[in-house]
Amino acid sequence: MILDFGREVCGDLAVAMKREWLVTNGIGGYASGTVATMLTRRYHGLLMAALKPPLGRTLLLAKLDETAEYDGVYPDSGRYYPLFTNRWEDGNVEGHGHHYIDRFHLEGTTPVWTYALANALLEKRIWMQPGANTTYVQYRLARATGPLCLSIKALVNYRDYHATTIMNDWDPAIDDAPVAGGSGLRIRMFDEATPFYLFSDRAEITPQFDWYEDLYLPVEEQRGQRDVSEDHLYAAQLQILLRPGESFAVVAGTEPAPNLDHTAAYGERRAYEQALLARAVHLRAPASHHGRATTELPRLLKQLVLAADQFIVDRPTAADPRGKSIIAGYHWFGDWGRDTMIALPGLTLTTGRPEVAAGVLRTYAQFVDQGMLPNRFPDVGETPEYNTVDATLWYFIALREYVGATGDNVLLRELFPILADIIDRHIKGTRYNIHMAPDDALLYAGEPSVQLTWMDAKVEEWVVTPRIGKPVEINALWFNALRIMEDFAAHLGQDPTPYGTLAGRVRAGFARFWDAPMGYCFDVIDGPDGNDLSLRPNQLLAVSLPHCPLSAEQQRSVVDTCARHLLTAHGLRSLSPDDQAFIGHYTGDRRKRDGAYHQGTVWAWLIGPFISAHLRVYQDMAAARAYLEPLLRHLVDHGVGSISEIFEGDAPFAPRGCIAQAWSVAEVLRAWQMTETRE
Repeated sequence: MILDFGREVCGDLAVAMKREWLVTNGIGGYASGTVATMLTRRYHGLLMAALKPPLGRTLLLAKLDETAEYDGVYPDSGRYYPLFTNRWEDGNVEGHGHHYIDRFHLEGTTPVWTYALANALLEKRIWMQPGANTTYVQYRLARATGPLCLSIKALVNYRDYHATTIMNDWDPAIDDAPVAGGSGLRIRMFDEATPFYLFSDRAEITPQFDWYEDLYLPVEEQRGQRDVSEDHLYAAQLQILLRPGESFAVVAGTEPAPNLDHTAAYGERRAYEQALLARAVHLRAPASHHGRATTELPRLLKQLVLAADQFIVDRPTAADPRGKSIIAGYHWFGDWGRDTMIALPGLTLTTGRPEVAAGVLRTYAQFVDQGMLPNRFPDVGETPEYNTVDATLWYFIALREYVGATGDNVLLRELFPILADIIDRHIKGTRYNIHMAPDDALLYAGEPSVQLTWMDAKVEEWVVTPRIGKPVEINALWFNALRIMEDFAAHLGQDPTPYGTLAGRVRAGFARFWDAPMGYCFDVIDGPDGNDLSLRPNQLLAVSLPHCPLSAEQQRSVVDTCARHLLTAHGLRSLSPDDQAFIGHYTGDRRKRDGAYHQGTVWAWLIGPFISAHLRVYQDMAAARAYLEPLLRHLVDHGVGSISEIFEGDAPFAPRGCIAQAWSVAEVLRAWQMTETRE
């Protein structure tokens, strides 16, 4: 086991509360918390149900507080072990259950706690049923010399995952819910609320009603939030007497008749994950410096394959009930067009799941409007937002990779007219002043108060990095879209000449980005204030994408400059530390955090473009692969088993943002495949 911690992590509250776990259900719902079992974010909970898949995420079951009684000589004379840990707003810590955690590890994506209670070992596992808002919490008395009594308090809620709850005047209906093979409760927090259920195959369930007030959420305070504590309703108590070797489960969900055979349900979960790994067998071990194959990194890669699946979700539409999409990151992102297209090759093609890639491409094609893909689907409401200039251009890259991997000419023919319309719309002009400049054929984008590129932080009306004009990576993508259309047209027996001719004009115009004295590209040209020479990683895309508009000498200079000034162990800085606008720490309220988001903060996903560019220039597999290893080691930190969204720009590069980010995982997988040693 690599993702396996003992008391050196579990017993230290300050350490255990900073390592978080995540399980998902493939429709946008999830469960997440800390190794210490203490809630530290508003986004933690055992059932964050997607009531409008893949969004509408709503906290239903916040946590289970367990107390074990064991090792009694006479009835009711045993010692009590609180297995939970709660911190209250006044600073008091209750339970100290982390003191009893002897081990925490992952079985696939399933978190497993082992509690040592005298000579007894009690195991707890948490997983979700694929395709359902159903969470299983399984307990097993793995070792003991007598029975153990377990009493569990179920703390519930009903609120949007971005919110917090303060004790209110809800009058919930908590009723018996008969179910075959067990007992249960139906909980409806108020008249308009979706009912949800608590079941157990063996435990006795008794309704309760008591508010637990002021549970402190320290990470929210670090993030500068005003609401740093929350109240939950103690709605039910579960009790059971376990004998050595026995197990039972608590099942929480929105389904009135779940499968209470938790052993079979867990077997299905494990079989599902084994099938995912079987489809990714082409990921190989590298050769070591001594020519021998290593074994540690492939196991971590297997973990990344499982992590990749956590972002893939159903997005049913009227035209396609089996539609697919990609969640950008956990805990707070939905599905974003840009993130989806960048992440698609690594999450689906690298892992041997081309049918998922096809589903995503078809789904997003349904939402093309005025030649644009959606930027994101909002949590509330059905109308997509289209404020992006790059998501649409990344669509061409994603489709090229898919067709190259599968040879699927049927899908290519289906989508080609949409692609042709997109090009035409960009030439003539579409939303947000996105249009091709007639003089140099470069793509211009932007207007005041709108953020269109991936550097999209905005606080109220303040766009932190507006990048109005002709951004370097947008025009690298534009050049690639035209070259890809040239290839697609020829492949389909259509005239490729218009696309090839226009691509030639773009390549000639792209020369305007090069600043010879500095030896790298302007970040934006023809902006309101002229040309922007800020040293940012965006220019790497001009080297990393399939078609490169720079000379070999320029390519090398871009890679070397970015390596010297932007590269860190966990990705690339978004701005050079030599820049006066550089911000090396990402903390504080939203204004401070968003002000630093693209002003020096390290982004893990950028390791993919860097390695692609490095390989193009140096063709050195071993050197390129070495840049990946720190991110693989990061799997033991922050979001255990996954890769964070961002890291601070100053050493020691502390992880920040989402604990699990789609394009971070995807680009590491894609880059790893590029650097594999083939025998």
